[in-house]
Amino acid sequence: MHQLYYLTDEQRAVRDLVRQVARDKIAPLAARVDETEAFPEESIRLLAQQGLYGIWVPEAYGGTDMGWLALSLVTEEIAWACAATATQYLVQPLGGLPILRWGTEAQKRRYLPRLASGEILAAFSLSEPGSGSDAASLSTTAVRQGDRYVLNGSKQWCSNGDHAGVIVVFATVDKSKGAKGITAFLVEPGMPGFAVGKKEKKMGIRGSPTVALHFTDCAVPVENRLGAEGEGFGIAMRTLDFTRPPTGAMALGIAQASLDAATEYARQRKQFGQPIGAFQGIQFMLADMAVAVHASRLMIHHVASLQDRGADVTTLESSMAKCFAADTAMRVATDAVQIFGGYGYTREYPVERFMRDAKIMQIYEGTSQIQRVVIAQHLLGRL
Repeated sequence: MHQLYYLTDEQRAVRDLVRQVARDKIAPLAARVDETEAFPEESIRLLAQQGLYGIWVPEAYGGTDMGWLALSLVTEEIAWACAATATQYLVQPLGGLPILRWGTEAQKRRYLPRLASGEILAAFSLSEPGSGSDAASLSTTAVRQGDRYVLNGSKQWCSNGDHAGVIVVFATVDKSKGAKGITAFLVEPGMPGFAVGKKEKKMGIRGSPTVALHFTDCAVPVENRLGAEGEGFGIAMRTLDFTRPPTGAMALGIAQASLDAATEYARQRKQFGQPIGAFQGIQFMLADMAVAVHASRLMIHHVASLQDRGADVTTLESSMAKCFAADTAMRVATDAVQIFGGYGYTREYPVERFMRDAKIMQIYEGTSQIQRVVIAQHLLGRL
């Protein structure tokens, strides 16, 4: 592991703590979680018991306020052990950050302490069956009726939507306004007219439930609106700016696990009378993998440090870091399977799971193609 000179003693301590928990307790559960598509309840409980759910939450609301670099360090270590658990872990700030940044004091007091302790879990619901990358075209409607909004429509691809105690749901109050009609709401399970739909059967991160949500005349109190009417799209995009670096850290964890497994295998596996690591073809693969993993880590830590220092807009840096780390995870995991050869294609070794888990990194929280659009627009402006 590289010596990261810029980490504080506190950041090193939390990284080392979660590394031990992840490798000793979470990693041994990962294969079973994947095989059975089981919710990683035991792993989540372990993380909550260590106080790791409150890293991004200010002390005033029950957290430790360690910042975004610490969050990225923790996420990488969890993802090294189990990407499904890391997905669940990251949904907490994804659903909680909008409350922290745009919520009323009453909303913050109601939800943040329970999110910081892990008492309840969060979710974030933007995508729909007909709007994924084109988030501004969402169709779920919210109509104001006195002291409540009535929501109608369906959402798709909601990570943890069936286990969340609060879900940030985006709906439009006026579809003719496009992005300027989108508004955010805090929905709780049990609200009349709200139902969890189909749970997807996925290629990877199988232990992290991904569900549809359905709203049929769902009454949401006005006090559960997050921000003003029409601010929802901005809330969603600014939230993603902050959560993309730790999402990149999840990709980084998968890539590091893949590299570690491939390196160890190259030392042990013998062909033609010597370890396969003695062959230059394998050496160059491992070297390229290591370069990409290290570069990803530095990009992620750079943008997380910017955020910790108060940078309010990190869209370009966040998109670059997430894009590079996601592509790295897929490439490194695929190369790890190649180094393992036929064994890598079996479930006897974890690299086939790493490869399946890596693919989602290029898709969720903004596809690699969308990240490139964002990057290009910063370079060229909107032509």
